[in-house]
Amino acid sequence: MSRDPVVDGLRAYAMGGVVLGHWLVTGLVLAPDGSLSQASPLSAMPALAPASWLFQTLGLFFFTAGYASARSMAAHPGGARGWLARRVGRLALPAVALLGTGAAVLLIATVLGTPDATLTVALTLAATPLWFLLPLAALVALTAPLTAAVRRWGPLWCAAPAVVVVGAGDLAARLLPAADGLLPVSVLAAWAVPYLLGLAHADGRLAGRRPAVALVAIGVAGLATLVGGGYPVSAVGVPGAGVSNLNPPSLLAVALAVTQVGVGLFVGPALTRLLRRPLPGRVVGAVNRNAVRVYLWHQPVLVGVTALAARAGGALPGLHTAPDGLPWLAARLCWLPVLAVVLALLLRPRRVADRPAERLGRPVGRVPSGDHPGVR
Repeated sequence: MSRDPVVDGLRAYAMGGVVLGHWLVTGLVLAPDGSLSQASPLSAMPALAPASWLFQTLGLFFFTAGYASARSMAAHPGGARGWLARRVGRLALPAVALLGTGAAVLLIATVLGTPDATLTVALTLAATPLWFLLPLAALVALTAPLTAAVRRWGPLWCAAPAVVVVGAGDLAARLLPAADGLLPVSVLAAWAVPYLLGLAHADGRLAGRRPAVALVAIGVAGLATLVGGGYPVSAVGVPGAGVSNLNPPSLLAVALAVTQVGVGLFVGPALTRLLRRPLPGRVVGAVNRNAVRVYLWHQPVLVGVTALAARAGGALPGLHTAPDGLPWLAARLCWLPVLAVVLALLLRPRRVADRPAERLGRPVGRVPSGDHPGVR
């Protein structure tokens, strides 16, 4: 069974969007006492909110996860139970490694006298990605019955109850703000929608341009209706805002996910041609092999680089200064290559150990259907 270069390309874009989005909207301000506090450039520059639609790509992440789960479960020789144990293990092991490393770093930082405020920010940013592994693990566990449901009723009818649940959660959050944090079911329901679309795509139900155009039309109509109805424009949370589209995910997050999936499938032929070239194929292949670890480690890299730079050289523009204008954004853009290199170096040892060097240059479309961590 060969891999789908379109799905691999969308997964790489999803990971890139999450990483760049977090690195761009996470400002860490250095105080005179040496502590770090978190701030968002979207608070000072609300005009940038529409750009968050390009970087909030968790919907694509769940779409590609649904596709990969369906394909790998069908090909696994040990049946659904053996596949599930292996799949959940491949999600859990990187998370356990992150927690173990984080605990050791936290102990060292405490001994070195790191301010409590900095430790709090570091723990929050490092732990936040773990929350999204919980709905992913739940959906993976439900892959078999969800696949059967999609085959019987189709993806749209299966997604409709999930959309209703998310809408009910939005309504409850507006009428009963205290219940906002008590609705974890909204998280599972929201990301079930792109996951179901991934299952449908693996079953061949979204082939061709017509389903892609239909998804784009549904998603765009939903986005226009929701923004016009008063939903925040930002696809991510903004400090101080009364309503967030991501915590928990709202109907706008669902509509954005549907739109992104439709656009991704529509540009699939062009994406396939692009990934036949050696360099894009290598980059996408590397991201796919390390998808979960990239997702888990990108925020610790930001905190680590920021904290170490503060100890070495004081406040640096774009890294320790307040995100209050375009000069900060320009400076932060200059830091992105540094953060990317650090993240690549952090992930490099295992990548080399896991895959022989000659396979790193193989084009994405020719990579056999392996069980890469976080991919199959």
